[in-house]
Amino acid sequence: MRILGLSAFYHDSAAALVEDGRIVAAAQEERFTRKKHDSRFPVNAVGYCLREAGTSLAGIDRVVFYDKPFLKFERLVETYLAFAPRGFKSFRMSIPLWLREKLFLKDLLKKELGALADGGGWNGELLFSEHHLSHAASAFFPSPFDEAVVLTMDGVGEWATTSAAIGRGKTLAVHKEIHFPHSLGLLYSAFTYYTGFKVNSGEYKVMGLAPYGEPRYAGTILEHLIDVKADGSFRLDLAYFDYCTGLTMTNGRFDALFGGPARKPDEPLTPRHMDLAASIQAVTDEVVLRLTRALAAETGQKNLCLAGGVALNCVANGKVLRDGRFDNVYAQPAAGDAGGALGAALVGYHLQLGQERPNGANGTSGTRRADAMRGAYLGPAFEQSDIERRLAACGARFETLDDHTVIQRAARDLADGKAMGWFQGRMEFGPRALGNRSILGDPRSPTMQKTLNLKVKYRESFRPFAPSVLRERVADWFELDGDSPYMLLVADVVKTRRRVMTAEEQQLFGIDKLNVLRSDIPAVTHLDYSARIQTVHADTNPRYHALITEFERLTGCPVLVNTSFNVRGEPIVCTPEDAFRCFMGTELDVLVVGNCVLRKEAQDPALKRNYETAFELD
Repeated sequence: MRILGLSAFYHDSAAALVEDGRIVAAAQEERFTRKKHDSRFPVNAVGYCLREAGTSLAGIDRVVFYDKPFLKFERLVETYLAFAPRGFKSFRMSIPLWLREKLFLKDLLKKELGALADGGGWNGELLFSEHHLSHAASAFFPSPFDEAVVLTMDGVGEWATTSAAIGRGKTLAVHKEIHFPHSLGLLYSAFTYYTGFKVNSGEYKVMGLAPYGEPRYAGTILEHLIDVKADGSFRLDLAYFDYCTGLTMTNGRFDALFGGPARKPDEPLTPRHMDLAASIQAVTDEVVLRLTRALAAETGQKNLCLAGGVALNCVANGKVLRDGRFDNVYAQPAAGDAGGALGAALVGYHLQLGQERPNGANGTSGTRRADAMRGAYLGPAFEQSDIERRLAACGARFETLDDHTVIQRAARDLADGKAMGWFQGRMEFGPRALGNRSILGDPRSPTMQKTLNLKVKYRESFRPFAPSVLRERVADWFELDGDSPYMLLVADVVKTRRRVMTAEEQQLFGIDKLNVLRSDIPAVTHLDYSARIQTVHADTNPRYHALITEFERLTGCPVLVNTSFNVRGEPIVCTPEDAFRCFMGTELDVLVVGNCVLRKEAQDPALKRNYETAFELD
């Protein structure tokens, strides 16, 4: 039984294929088209999923779309009617698109799928799932739990912005919801917009900026913008926002409350912006903690699954885990809309068709299953011979080494302070690179964070980097003794690895303070001693695990800097050609693709590219 799940036409289009309940493949369209957050029908992602499953569209039993467009249209119309005559300009801009395409989405999807069938036939069975149910399914069904409460938080689906579901075995049911326009995700996005970043892509910048500030405005937010009850339920004061009817997130009243207009993207960041970021992060943490505490008390469940765009807020996730109300917390690595494609496929298999979940990794069922995401390595891979052919066609100069020598050489280069592009195995599904499409560096280096931000990623210098650490060594370096395979939990560096700052250093501000050595691994230690941790497991990524093990043998440090293999504004690389272009457009020193090793000094200088301005900034 093969189910194809789709998300499309809003942002982060994706496709996922489930066969007999097992996740075969999943990928975002942006990785193939090289257009970040591509919202078009995921023709390339679908093609990849079909190839990975060894089938054509004729071999698909059912296609499931991740939300219900008629319910979304109902919300749009009711919102405009409720706020009329305000918002007519926005209404006039959006309605033609709905009437032309989105309202008749079933016909459009069938047309696109028919073109993919290419005369080979398709049974035409197309169904729809609700948006938050798709999110919840994407988290619960792949999780290791037989039972769990599932909390979904995002901007908005059809009507729901926050929902709680209970999963048991093959069943999953949403029990309560908070509806639009009251949305924690949209509140956070309002501050993303107000601090000068792009909505739907810059929220993680706000999270990264927060430790530089103090939550001076948290009381103002709680007093004027959001009314939060003890159980985490909330309502927003819509007088301060413009997203219901306008073309911006906030309005003049919001500006007056916080002392000025929204920052323009090219304007410098000030202490005020840092305090605003710290404040909205503190409020988000509080709302999420109230929600999870109430759900733990109400349901008695010991397992929590998280999905929706807010579940990518790893700071809040870390606080939920440390709060201890749940024994186990599992966040879907593709928690945003791309993951809705996977959730839709799982809804089709388990809820629409009533099929049981597959047994655990050892063929036995129980309360603790195998993680069905398998490290989120669900995208395309390339055979060694294909890699060599593709690189040669690009004009790349490389040497091909055996497996053992590749690991040894790469670890030595990293220990010598080189910045490395690391391209191995199957591409990750979701926004995080997890050791297969990664840029790596030595976390002990006091200059690596600055070098990678300014000379490789071409992005803001305040942005933190994540550590990849051997799972068996995580507790020796971080205040975490558990799994964090998807880089979705934040924990502090252990005190024995920290360096206490002097009184003079404490008085420094912003980037100057960040540049002070604060631990044995300064390149991955944020201003508040925190780190966004990825635990690396030998069973899901043996090659990356072997690299870090060899690096530890050389240096005594079982940690690497890991950031996604791309520049600012570019999707993560997908193919060897993408990797070579990025390598030649940045100041990376070494590129390892499969068993091919490329050194910058050996390349043809004529192939160097200007990548700094190649992509629209995010």
